[in-house]
Amino acid sequence: MNYLLPLISVLLGYVIALILKPKNKTNLKLLLAFSGSFLLSLTVMHLLPEVYDTHNPYIGPFIMVGILFQIILEFFSKGAEHGHVHGHPNMAHIPWFLFLSLCIHAFLEGFPVSHHTDLAVGIAIHHLPIAIILTTFFINAQLNKKAIFAFMITFAAMTPLGTIAADYLPILNDYHTELTAVVIGILFHISSTIIFESSEGHKFNIAKVSMIILGILLAFFL
Repeated sequence: MNYLLPLISVLLGYVIALILKPKNKTNLKLLLAFSGSFLLSLTVMHLLPEVYDTHNPYIGPFIMVGILFQIILEFFSKGAEHGHVHGHPNMAHIPWFLFLSLCIHAFLEGFPVSHHTDLAVGIAIHHLPIAIILTTFFINAQLNKKAIFAFMITFAAMTPLGTIAADYLPILNDYHTELTAVVIGILFHISSTIIFESSEGHKFNIAKVSMIILGILLAFFL
């Protein structure tokens, strides 16, 4: 299931966008708020204590490397990892910088999943609204349907490939703690950005606060 959950969530988001063609941004923002809260809570409650328990003196710097690396990725992806996509009304080809940035982000997210099944759930919940938003954006931009399918299939496969690589490549196992710290930095940046950007003008309403609290509680009881 570690491999399947992130894969299925992206494909499910792709199908939802194709069939339902969601136009209600409020519901997507609520789902994003929940996913960001859940992902951040998993990171703080589960991943962070584990890496600091190793007493590695470089955990802090590696976390900061992850945050900086995600900021660099977002320079090319324009924030698609947390539900922001921008582009021209008509798009003839796949936006390659966006594609590569998202794939690198998703691949790295898969590294700690081999040791944390609950993180697979968090990433799956995180990827579902992102997949819906991306697919809807590409459809509206009139990107070729085959190109959209290829994009989403590849994106869906990246996190499971990262988990497989972490499971079977000895060098990644040797540096599991350091790589997890980098991913923690990435997740910190992504999840906190989602939470703050899920509200217009950074003002929280009851529905969004409720979804954030629900995400925290679910992560606590996992």
